[in-house]
Amino acid sequence: MDFTFHMPVQVFSGEGCLKAAGERLRALGRRCVVLTGAHAAKASGALDDLLEVLRAAGVDATVFPGVGANPLLSQCQAAAFTAETCRADFLVGVGGGSVMDATKAAAWLAPNGSTRGYELMEGRLRRDALPFVLVGTTAGTGSEVSATAVLTMDRERQKRSVTHPQCYARYVFADPRYTYSASRGTTVCTALDAFSHAAEGWFAPGCGNVITAFGERALMMVSGGLYWLAENPGLPDAGMREQLYYGSLWAGMVLNACGTAFPHPLGYILTEEYGLPHGAACAVFLPAFLRRAEKYAPGRAEQLYRLCGGRDRVFALLEALTPKPEASMTPDAIDGYRPRWEGLKNFARTPGGFTPDDAAALFRSLFAR
Repeated sequence: MDFTFHMPVQVFSGEGCLKAAGERLRALGRRCVVLTGAHAAKASGALDDLLEVLRAAGVDATVFPGVGANPLLSQCQAAAFTAETCRADFLVGVGGGSVMDATKAAAWLAPNGSTRGYELMEGRLRRDALPFVLVGTTAGTGSEVSATAVLTMDRERQKRSVTHPQCYARYVFADPRYTYSASRGTTVCTALDAFSHAAEGWFAPGCGNVITAFGERALMMVSGGLYWLAENPGLPDAGMREQLYYGSLWAGMVLNACGTAFPHPLGYILTEEYGLPHGAACAVFLPAFLRRAEKYAPGRAEQLYRLCGGRDRVFALLEALTPKPEASMTPDAIDGYRPRWEGLKNFARTPGGFTPDDAAALFRSLFAR
């Protein structure tokens, strides 16, 4: 039996958990910078709740708004510079995965100099990150409980990730109510992302007994929410929102322990060049991933399908909810992606292994003109 498990993030969950956080936040310092996106933090009520708690605790807060989807490294550097200027003691990220990943990066950059972006991406910053806190407003990325930040490099306009213990949050406040304001499109795409985390990690070499237990919870909870979304045109009720959110955290713990397989790095290209939201972009490649898993890990594949209601139902679900990318690529353009695919750990974590040749063949079958 493999009982290996590490999760250093302290998670507080349930309705009103953030409102009871004053003493813990005050213990982190007297000044903080709060990172948000353009709308979700305010629309969800999380930002107002946080600012009220900070005021009552005597903590001065500076809001850094407008972190975009697929955040640029330069945005993280600007947030870090704000933290330096304000002499912030800690940071808080309120939003979806983009905001949370930007908060991780800014917290580590701030004490090391905001210009050191590429040292950040290589995990070579010497000083410890400032403490940071995460408040999620979407049910998908699992960034709350992972040590990974995914950023977009300004010059190359390509997504890169950094995984490091400095990217773990000090506290997470997980209140499903903050996901209620998410649109249907956001709800679907983030749930597809959570399902990708659980499914890709399920077949990884590091998915031991404890992580398998997390994966079982994640797959059942997230697939149940996705089936509801596939069968109903509206928005989930409070109970389903809670199921999706906590399911995404279970999936986030699978992601944290196991990493992802080939759908994630291949999906980055659809996001960068065709504007497909991240979760949907990963889901485009899930059918091919699952068929490969059936060949190289048939027992695990059978288990996954049993947890999720059967193979046919899983494939029908992905067909119903995954947007079709308007992607048309020449063979030369596809070959141009090969340097990005060399040496990827995601490929090594794929059942049966995966190579740049395999990736190019899959792209040709899906997108070649």
